[in-house]
Amino acid sequence: MILQIIVNGLTLGCTYALIALGYSMVYGSLRFINFAHGDVYMWGACFGLIFARIGNIPFPVALILTMICTGLLGVTVEFLAYRRLRNVPRVVVTASALGASIVLSNLARVVVGAETYAVPAFFETKYYTVGNLVFNSLQFVLLGCSIVLMIVLNWFISKSKYGKAIRATSENMDVTNLMGINTNLIISITFFIGSALAGAAGLLIGIYYDAVYSTMGYMAGMKAFTSAILGGIGSIPGAMLGGLILGQIESFGTTYISSSMGPAIAFAVLIVVLLVKPTGLFGAEDVHSNRV
Repeated sequence: MILQIIVNGLTLGCTYALIALGYSMVYGSLRFINFAHGDVYMWGACFGLIFARIGNIPFPVALILTMICTGLLGVTVEFLAYRRLRNVPRVVVTASALGASIVLSNLARVVVGAETYAVPAFFETKYYTVGNLVFNSLQFVLLGCSIVLMIVLNWFISKSKYGKAIRATSENMDVTNLMGINTNLIISITFFIGSALAGAAGLLIGIYYDAVYSTMGYMAGMKAFTSAILGGIGSIPGAMLGGLILGQIESFGTTYISSSMGPAIAFAVLIVVLLVKPTGLFGAEDVHSNRV
């Protein structure tokens, strides 16, 4: 029973972590909350649905195409809604983010529709039993893809030239500019990566729950935001750990308290974290000095 809850929590937590990474990366660079990020996740599920319905597209190809599409969508949102607002009060950028969220959500209703759609299977789902533990191939795929993507991201940020530029931009954008680094390009890359990871999470969750709908980004986005706060927003390892912890808390809570209490548990965690340790597990002490 306990192992089953942990496996279910890992499945949830990995998706929260993938989405939370986008929140943390954007906050780390621009010091504002991109409230449209949950809708980019929703669009990942929609792109996955489209590719699944086209048929004859292998899952790895659909995953890569979905990540590219959502990455470009994130770059477009940054260019249109945020780029010209970098030097204005944060509340103005937040309003723009909320507007971008509404635009993306309504656009999905127009393009995809307002109903809940089942996702045609990319592959056959197989079930495995080990003692009392039951798991399936979808959970393997979701966990495997999430872990690989997080490892690749960690390597990219730690070792690559652009990853170091992202870290430098998050430390001080003005100084980074003076060093000759194109910060506009670096921020576009940051949005592309964060949005691509959210898109991957959207595709994986759409397949896992066999459901895609235009409002699925709101609650997932808020839970991922909670994960980012829990881990320390602006911290990439914190976002990963925060997602995994929230997944476990929600899994245990819905099992032992009530299956309908998932969102309430997530937001209760958010309130407790803000009260006890506002900077989160890995957050720097001054991370909220320019908060929204």
